[in-house]
Amino acid sequence: MQDNKLTVLLLGDLCGHPGVRAAFFSLPKLIKEFKADFVIANGENSAGGYGITGEELGELFGMGVNVITTGNHVWQQEEIYPLLDSTENLLRPANYPSSNPGHGYTVAAVNGIKIGVLNLQGRLSMSPIDCPFRAADSAVSAISKQTKLIFVDFHAEETAEKEALAFRLDGKVSAVVGTHTHTQTADEKILPNGTAYISDLGMCGSQRSVIGGEPEESVKKNLTQMPLKIRPAEDEAAVKGVAITVDTETGRAVSITRF
Repeated sequence: MQDNKLTVLLLGDLCGHPGVRAAFFSLPKLIKEFKADFVIANGENSAGGYGITGEELGELFGMGVNVITTGNHVWQQEEIYPLLDSTENLLRPANYPSSNPGHGYTVAAVNGIKIGVLNLQGRLSMSPIDCPFRAADSAVSAISKQTKLIFVDFHAEETAEKEALAFRLDGKVSAVVGTHTHTQTADEKILPNGTAYISDLGMCGSQRSVIGGEPEESVKKNLTQMPLKIRPAEDEAAVKGVAITVDTETGRAVSITRF
């Protein structure tokens, strides 16, 4: 951290062991390149492409990830349910019912600076869960009592929903980044009131794949319309995401760089 500036790396959905391995080898270089102080990664597909387990949890924290966000697949590995409750820096979307395991936001600290991380899930073309906009209002109000530095992972399908939430929160949070589609977008920007935004961080996983899955299996599923479970592709993997630098006094984004 230099001159009241703090840099956060945000990694897109880690897809299976190829994505986790790619993050393991790439993260030290990225931290050095961007002089990053904090790392947030979406781990909801890290366990064989579906959910997350304690094994991946340990691997991600062990390689330097500070907070793990998730999404709609977080419920597919039941062994993670107790850890959702007990692990402060493992999040599930805040707009699931409060009776569900886990919590939707956390406040962590690095070099004496508090950083809030909020996880939300969209509703357009997805399950009709609680309103992410109202959940965001409530969570941001609570987090802002502790820090102005707030990063939002909005796990959603539709760009229009992601952009709308970003404008809703512009000036109230440091960044709103989209996850879920596994396809990195090229629309990174800083909104008028200082919130950094990108529609989707992309995916950490195999490059010869269909959103991380074996291409041949994806083709077969589309041809047959059978409910086939697609394995993560095992080819050479890459890491995608953004580096966002913020002013620690105002909470406003200074820059956003896609990698």
